Amino acid sequence: MEAMKEALLGIWPLWVAVAVAAGGAWMGWCWRRQRRLQWESTQLRSELNALRAHQEEAAAHERSQKEALFNSMVEGILVLDAQQRVQLVNRALRTWFELNEDIRGKTAMEILRHHELRDMVNVVTGQGKAETIELEIPGPKPRVLQINACAFGNGQGARRGAVLVFHDVTRLKQLENLRKDFVANVSHELRTPLSLIAGCVETLIDGAQHDPVAADRFLRMIQKHTERLTFLLEDLLTLSQLESGRSLFNFQTVQLRGAVDRLLDDIRLRADARQATFSNRVPEALSVRADSQRLSQVLINLLDNAIKYGKPGGTVEVGAQGGEGRMVEVWVRDDGPGIPANALERIFERFYRVDRARSREQGGTGLGLAIVKHIVQSHGGKAWAASEFGKGATISFTLPMASDGNEPAGIRKG
Repeated sequence: MEAMKEALLGIWPLWVAVAVAAGGAWMGWCWRRQRRLQWESTQLRSELNALRAHQEEAAAHERSQKEALFNSMVEGILVLDAQQRVQLVNRALRTWFELNEDIRGKTAMEILRHHELRDMVNVVTGQGKAETIELEIPGPKPRVLQINACAFGNGQGARRGAVLVFHDVTRLKQLENLRKDFVANVSHELRTPLSLIAGCVETLIDGAQHDPVAADRFLRMIQKHTERLTFLLEDLLTLSQLESGRSLFNFQTVQLRGAVDRLLDDIRLRADARQATFSNRVPEALSVRADSQRLSQVLINLLDNAIKYGKPGGTVEVGAQGGEGRMVEVWVRDDGPGIPANALERIFERFYRVDRARSREQGGTGLGLAIVKHIVQSHGGKAWAASEFGKGATISFTLPMASDGNEPAGIRKG
């Protein structure tokens, strides 16, 4: 027993050393394990942060795309909640109604101030019905908006709000009004000569045909108003072709003064009837690139107007000069009563007349200046009017200057 105790006491230091070594190894393993767990935890946090950042970036990108799409829509969009308060509004609607401040949380009535809109929203949110109205927005540039509204829910039948889509139909309304005016004007222009022709024919049938003097007078009236109808139909056809781009233009170099001289000779009889004289102030060397027939049509229309509306025994002046950007400015000036300031912007409209009674008496179709405008625009130029009331009027237009006298002709639609 004593020997065993001595043996045990002899190896005690070894056991202690083994225990210390085992404890150290255990502590080392625990420390390394802890460091490993800390590193893995750091890596996991880093990956989570990266994933969260990626998700936030993706969400921000998606929001940015949706916002860009939302704001790029030409229609105005307004989203209201169940209490009819604004949740979303896009750029188009902000522009139309000049909404510069943050309007979220306000009611549609507070920001738009239109009772028709409030009534529509009440019906949509209260009854869940889809509604459509037209709203006229006054201002420097009046607008007509078509508004479609519908309610949306939470999938369980409860209504959560409404979406309103605003369509700008101003241009459509303008075109519709133009169409109505055009039909009304054409009907009126056709009705007058047709009524006169019908009256003359009826009078001739009733016995005037046997009176040579009366028959001659009525036949001349029929001829006059038949020609008026012919001119009207020809002008309508010309204008239709010009507006639709179906007209062919043969562009070539045109010596402007010579072209004006030839036209003045052609229109001399009309001028003599009014005792009007011409003054050609176009420089000799000035040439333009134009379709000569269409240019003649422009000048004839302007000269004819200057003779009709200038004073009897007056002077009609045709002039031209080189302008900016290799354009030539041409003008036709009369010394008549002139054009009122409020009519200067409208005289190029179809059927617009400053003095309707005088124009119809002199046989105009009301389409001449509209044709002038479209022909000039097809040449790349513009037309305008200037006048001091009581001191005559000047109608001007621009045409491209010819590069040289040998410029080749070119045919294109205009």
